[in-house]
Amino acid sequence: MIINILLLILGFILLIKGADFFVDGASDVAKNLKIPKMVIGLTIVAFGTSAPELAVSIKAGLTGSSDIILGNVVGSNIINILLILGLSSLFSSMAVKDNTVKKEIPFTIMFSILLMLLSFDNMFDSEITNIITRVDGFVILLVFSIFIYYLISIMKNDNSKEKYEKPNYNIFISIIITIIGLVGIVCGSNFVVDNASIIARTLNISEKMISLTIVAFGTSLPELVTSVQASRKGENDIAIGNIIGSNIFNIGVVIGIPASIIGNIYVQGFNYIDMFAMIISAILLFVLTFKKRKLDKKAGLIMLILFTVYYTHVIMIG
Repeated sequence: MIINILLLILGFILLIKGADFFVDGASDVAKNLKIPKMVIGLTIVAFGTSAPELAVSIKAGLTGSSDIILGNVVGSNIINILLILGLSSLFSSMAVKDNTVKKEIPFTIMFSILLMLLSFDNMFDSEITNIITRVDGFVILLVFSIFIYYLISIMKNDNSKEKYEKPNYNIFISIIITIIGLVGIVCGSNFVVDNASIIARTLNISEKMISLTIVAFGTSLPELVTSVQASRKGENDIAIGNIIGSNIFNIGVVIGIPASIIGNIYVQGFNYIDMFAMIISAILLFVLTFKKRKLDKKAGLIMLILFTVYYTHVIMIG
């Protein structure tokens, strides 16, 4: 099992460095093509830091590990808000724009509720097995396309005179770096899913437990590094936008694509508490930012306390 642990760690390293290369390369591609920084943050950075979750979920879907797909997304979304934004708020008070509070955070809440409704079919009929079907996947992707339309409308209505940053590399080198990053992400995901499953079986721990903890923490490391560093540098839009965008991508793409392609993601080991924790974390973010339009140390402490309470529950029930 020691070899599996070492391979799991190697997988996380490949995921993190792969995501790092992917974000840098994709950002440089955007700069070469003169895409606005705002759009880069909401799309490329958010997708780049969510790429490990997507790679892990596709791999898990192909190997029939449904609990890893769902646990990866639910755990990552909870960690992103309660832990990452909580820690980021301790480093520096972060201003939150009106548009983020009124539109983007509600999008996060909506996606979280949608995932819960599509996951627990037996809420409406106790005889039905809880499955995220291919049709559910298409519904998720359809709603996600509305978010993409919203991002496009932001870009079209942007009247700012933005000065585009000079790219570090030309378009060819930028594309090569992006591809290297994707290769690292895919290879890393193989190591993470395969070895996390082996360790879980060896220790008689459920895949749900492994996915909500080890896998979710590991795939959320790119968001953690990006948001904490952005907060320390005063880049509030990147820190908060990265998390909100990543949470929407996690449900819209990380669940939507595997469900649409592979179909039938069984909701086996999950209960309402896990989904409620994800929804409550998104609602909490809205409540904490609605009045003051900022996340301060007090808000950060509240998030971290709730994070501790939820994961104490996860660990205790196994």
